[in-house]
Amino acid sequence: MDLNQIQRLYFLGAGGIGMSALARYMHRLGKKVAGYDRTCTPLTMELTGEGIPVHYSDDPALIPQSFRDKKNTLVVYTPALPGAHAELNYFKKAGFRLMKRAELLGEVSKGRPSVAVAGTHGKTSVSTLVAHLLATTENGCTAFLGGISKNYGSNLIMTGQNPWFVLEADEFDRSFLRLYPTHAVVTSLDADHLDIYGDHRHLQQAFNEFVSHLPPGGILLIKKGLPVECPEEIRKYTYSVKEDADFTPENREYRKGMWSFDLKTPEGRIPCLKSANLGKAGLENAVASAAVAWLLGAGTDELRSGLESFEGVKRRFDFHIRTAEVVYMDDYAHHPEELKACIEAVRDSFPGRKITGIFQPHLYTRTRDFAVDFARSLDLLDTCILVDIYPAREEPLPGVTADTIRQHMRKPDAVIRCKKEEIIPALEPLDLDVLLTLGAGDIDTRVTDIKKWLQKRFELS
Repeated sequence: MDLNQIQRLYFLGAGGIGMSALARYMHRLGKKVAGYDRTCTPLTMELTGEGIPVHYSDDPALIPQSFRDKKNTLVVYTPALPGAHAELNYFKKAGFRLMKRAELLGEVSKGRPSVAVAGTHGKTSVSTLVAHLLATTENGCTAFLGGISKNYGSNLIMTGQNPWFVLEADEFDRSFLRLYPTHAVVTSLDADHLDIYGDHRHLQQAFNEFVSHLPPGGILLIKKGLPVECPEEIRKYTYSVKEDADFTPENREYRKGMWSFDLKTPEGRIPCLKSANLGKAGLENAVASAAVAWLLGAGTDELRSGLESFEGVKRRFDFHIRTAEVVYMDDYAHHPEELKACIEAVRDSFPGRKITGIFQPHLYTRTRDFAVDFARSLDLLDTCILVDIYPAREEPLPGVTADTIRQHMRKPDAVIRCKKEEIIPALEPLDLDVLLTLGAGDIDTRVTDIKKWLQKRFELS
């Protein structure tokens, strides 16, 4: 498809993190952009403020008249839409050109030098840090992110001459198989999205296929030990914080939330790098991101300044209060391994302090498939508040609730069950020290209220 011939794009699910980045990009190119989402959020309000109108009722009558000309309009939709979606079916019946989000991302990046960051977790943090490292170089980059960069206040970054594209490669719905990058990163390969893949083996096969999309001479950077096949014509590099690899941190030290380390590369050592990424997972992300930037030609001073100036990603180790009296942090963790890494990082950063976590499970299928693993991760908390499952695209499954996790936890007396709206009453009798909100659903809509309540309780300004 020649995107130059497309004058208008209509996004079904415009408020999604990946969809909104593409909507912003197309709008920046001068295209007319509008869309639908089922919920009004700060992100959709930002889109409207930028000149991208969004409405919130699934009603074909609300589609702007200028987007009803199928000759020059492309309809982009998220696979999370239900089959009975009225606007989607209107466009299908009228013969409009329709494209999934991942297909459009593939079209946008086709033929360009690009870095695609894949992995069942860690990809948003790594892709955002890679984008920041490249954006601060003379050439800059264009990046489509799965989170909001704190440095840029957006999930779309466009700086400099934009020769490099940074893509977050999502394995959900096999979306990343629509991408053909010149460089790829694989951060992790834990079982996930089993509603799509069936089992871990088929997920691994999809990652192998993703890597096979690299061109001859392309570069793969992979966390050492992951079972991903690499074709012979691809240049493969490894990174690790636990064992020797092509890229490893040496002389590392963690003090007051800041890592300092020397980066060992295939050609020597880069001394005195510093990164505020929290915990061992944060160090791993910093090493992977610095390795990518180094492979793309970033200099020592650029790496050093880029790492030190990185402010992070919203909802990734996102501190809202950090005082001697109380700490409050929000994180997107929604997989057992992510929860474990997050809680361990917090415990390493605040040794000896009591940690209370509020967790909202995401998806009935994920809760069913990983209930025991969720329980083991949440057992790392001193007190756990479990709220109801966020369904997203799914219908309820018989017998699957947040209690499915609770029944496997080893400290049932340390678990509190409540609805999302009942969180603050559940917190009131607790002795709070370090508080976390965790999950990928809409738990973040309670962050502001929780923060205000904590500020009042602890008499913080």
